Amino acid sequence: MAKIRVAVTDDWQNAARDVADWSELEKRAEVVFFQRNYAAADEDQAARDLADFDIILPTRERSRYADTLIARLPRLKMMSLTGTRAPNVDQDACTKRGIVCTFTSGGHSPAPAAEMTLALLLAAARKVPQGDTAMRAGRFQEGVPPGINLEGRTLGLVGLGRIGQYMARYGHALGMKVLAWSQNLTDEKAKEFGATRVSKEQLFSESDAVSIHLVLGPRSRGLVGAEDFARMKKGAIFINTSRGPIADEAALVAALREGRIVGALDVYDHEPLPADNPFRGLPNTVLTPHLGFTTVEGLNVFYQHAIDNILAFLDGKPKNVANPDALKS
Repeated sequence: MAKIRVAVTDDWQNAARDVADWSELEKRAEVVFFQRNYAAADEDQAARDLADFDIILPTRERSRYADTLIARLPRLKMMSLTGTRAPNVDQDACTKRGIVCTFTSGGHSPAPAAEMTLALLLAAARKVPQGDTAMRAGRFQEGVPPGINLEGRTLGLVGLGRIGQYMARYGHALGMKVLAWSQNLTDEKAKEFGATRVSKEQLFSESDAVSIHLVLGPRSRGLVGAEDFARMKKGAIFINTSRGPIADEAALVAALREGRIVGALDVYDHEPLPADNPFRGLPNTVLTPHLGFTTVEGLNVFYQHAIDNILAFLDGKPKNVANPDALKS
């Protein structure tokens, strides 16, 4: 009988092997790590690379597994997904083929994403990238504009879920006033986490920094647009560590080109960010490559739970199954 083969894809940082314990799985299967991801346009390459694997463990939502690709993976029996949702995987196609999809439900902390948001806020406010660039170029303060105090200013949170709640705490620790808005937010919930619920218009017009903390879906896609950016104060900071498409990219680029606001971005419409994307050439931006969840601890939780799901599947006792109808096939 051929040995079970497991493909770990989308390992951009080449970190997966070091942040989790693969030893039990490697006793029972051949595990191959792929540093690349597979976008929709890469389907032919994905089919060539992954056709001989029984199980695929994708890292979050980086590769696209459409029904046409799944049909070209004849050995595939399981998708061990990392996270609690996978809009990039056609689970209906998996179910029809009897391919089991599992999630790593719960267990991961909001702290990595919240801390990344705080890092971007501080970097943008105190001109950390510009200072680093100046020092490496042999300068000192020359060419580095003064930063701003965050104490006494206003932090606006679009979304007050698990990560937004962390940010509310961080805002208070910095001495900031915290405003919040989302479509379902109540006064009571906002008050519980030390925020004041306001309208979306008021949040964008009164905040010195606006941070996005929503799940990407039909209601949130394109939620932040040109009118919102136009309301922001001169010099205000717009932070997005959630998902790129929540903000209208063209409108954000236009607002940044006007020089009125500062962008602090960890997520983008297309990832990896294309080399010719205009964000790369805008000086009033702080850009990081979707590092929000990629701490040693954060990746360990995702991979370790995904490994446990694979071991349970190999034992004939699948758990955390997202598509239970696949088990009937």
